Amino acid sequence: MRRRSCLALSAALLPCFAGAAADEPLLLGITENLPPLNFADDNGAAQGFSVELLRLMTGLAGARLEVQVLPWQRAMQVVEATPQSLLFSLTRLPEREAQFQWVGPIAQRRILLYRLASRTDLNLSQLSDLGSARIGVVRDSAADRQLQAAGLKPGAQLEQGLDDATNVRKLLAGRMEYVALLDWAAAWNLRQLQLPYATLQPALEQDASKTYWFGLRPDADPALVKRLQQALDSLKRDGRFERLRQRYFR
Repeated sequence: MRRRSCLALSAALLPCFAGAAADEPLLLGITENLPPLNFADDNGAAQGFSVELLRLMTGLAGARLEVQVLPWQRAMQVVEATPQSLLFSLTRLPEREAQFQWVGPIAQRRILLYRLASRTDLNLSQLSDLGSARIGVVRDSAADRQLQAAGLKPGAQLEQGLDDATNVRKLLAGRMEYVALLDWAAAWNLRQLQLPYATLQPALEQDASKTYWFGLRPDADPALVKRLQQALDSLKRDGRFERLRQRYFR
């Protein structure tokens, strides 16, 4: 009798829970192919450390989430045009500060300039040594902007590609001398090509001073931004953040 009563009570509560879930804000997360942080699998589904982390955070913050993986330039355009959206994984730069409400940090960012290990003729102790050599970089990425700020020109010293995988293939084909990559992204992309990490040789550290964040639009509900930050802080305190990080960064 008690079991039937509990079942009846559960059934009676279901419409209330369904209504509450439907009333939760729907957040559109826009990201790029930057594995293992965020990427689309063979079926087009969003995967990666930042994607899983954001799903945990939105669940704790009482929000629903939809994630799309797009080329970086397109991803920025979609967020600019779409209310209730966020961009990730996003490097927090001074020129971007007012463009977003920030939640994070979520990961360290270490960008290196790599060359093929076989190109022992190449030496690069500073960017001014580049000469006529070219660096592959993702178009409109923070690394691209930083290299341009240092005086390098697209189409001359910079070979701009849609993503890291494209740039790695171009480097292997000899279409440029260097490529700008996160250290773990270099290892990831080489594994996809069944090549050892030793295929590439770090030539110069471009930047290790920044971190990745989630960036919500300036018109996002501040209360939602606060709940997301509180959710992230909670995940860091209870150990779930570190356990998730170890699955992707080992």
